[in-house]
Amino acid sequence: MTDVFPQPLTLSQVKEAAAGLMPTLEAELAALVRIPSIATEGFPIEPLFEAHDLIVDMLIAAGVPEIDDLQIPGKTAPVILATVPGPMGSPTVLMYSHYDVVPADDVELWDSPPFEPSKRDGAIYGRGTADSKANVISMIGALSLFNGAPPVTVKLVLEGQEEFGSPFDNYPPEAPELFAADAMVIADVGSVRPGSPTLTVALRGSAQVIVELTTLGADKHNGLYGGAAPDARLALIRALASLHDDNGDVAVDGLLREPWTGSSYTEDEFRTLAEIRDGLPLLGTGGIGERIWSGPAITVTGIDAPPVDGAVNAVASTARAVVNLRVHPRQPAADAQAALIRHLEALRPFGLQLTVTAGETGDGFAAAEGGPAFDAALSALSQSWGEPAGLMAGGGSIPLVMALDTAVPTAEKLLFGATDGYANIHGPNERVLLDELEKAVVAKALFFQEYAHTFEGKK
Repeated sequence: MTDVFPQPLTLSQVKEAAAGLMPTLEAELAALVRIPSIATEGFPIEPLFEAHDLIVDMLIAAGVPEIDDLQIPGKTAPVILATVPGPMGSPTVLMYSHYDVVPADDVELWDSPPFEPSKRDGAIYGRGTADSKANVISMIGALSLFNGAPPVTVKLVLEGQEEFGSPFDNYPPEAPELFAADAMVIADVGSVRPGSPTLTVALRGSAQVIVELTTLGADKHNGLYGGAAPDARLALIRALASLHDDNGDVAVDGLLREPWTGSSYTEDEFRTLAEIRDGLPLLGTGGIGERIWSGPAITVTGIDAPPVDGAVNAVASTARAVVNLRVHPRQPAADAQAALIRHLEALRPFGLQLTVTAGETGDGFAAAEGGPAFDAALSALSQSWGEPAGLMAGGGSIPLVMALDTAVPTAEKLLFGATDGYANIHGPNERVLLDELEKAVVAKALFFQEYAHTFEGKK
């Protein structure tokens, strides 16, 4: 560790260096994508360790001097912990991403084999390109750009079981010293669209509820009893219909909803991304961002019912459904869940009382804005892309973000990455644009420099 801050590189120097690294980074990404590192039951664990070892080799080649593994009981692959010391007095930046991927069961929908990376139209296609191996590669690229001597101390946290739930989601508060940092870059997100640099500043929370009722001792022939015997399935359907108004807006009191003022998808973009059939209306009112980020969403994710094929003419004696609630980033998920339970318990569809059981909850996240790391990130993104950076939110949750926030509440949390809203993560033909990957490398390098400058001479 030196006590001298390095002379900052100019924007053109950073871009030139990143462009020179791209052939190597592209090859490294392709090598990583070839490994089917799926961390879920029913898949072999060997590819996870293969991906882990390859990343370690890449980090060594990038000049990373301190590489350790964090073994957590129940994990199938270790968490890579690596540190690159910066100058004395420089800030510490923790960078997080993951190297596991979801399966590619829909192989027939791919234009090329999911684990044989294919380069076409300025992109690399393959499972895990965008989620989130390109983000891992962008970190390695930023470190390589400084020949292993960045202007900040960098801590890397790269895990191998993010996609299907992990003990690591809850681990950081148990050992906060491992994750101590002045700022954190969570690179498991991307920009709203190609060419539009975006900082994600909020994530919705989530709450689960199971609602059920039993009305008869057993199913009864609907020709003999239908019309008077209380049908549990009809009552449940009536109750579930009360969760939304005629416009499709959530109709449950006590759920926070606010207008969204940052960047967002246009309606046409959203229709394309969601693959909505032509001529069909969207649910709800207000802006797209308000509906999918800064307001609640309720989805019936499961319901017990016999299939249409082979249906029996009977009055249902029991019915059950699971309801998922997405929660405003600043509303405690338990409070939102309680509001949903109150709504359901107050209902009496056809005079029948429902049984409502609380399921899992996970709080959302709202980043503090306006700090030195936040300002440095906005500046770095804007310079790299040549466009003013926007702010967006995420409709899904990243549990580890909340765990890191609990472990190190004083650290600024920044969410940005190498992918974009059209990357089709978890779907067929997942891809990352190489131009976006290069710009992400540049942005991380510029962020290191700009953030270091705010600390120079202060410690």
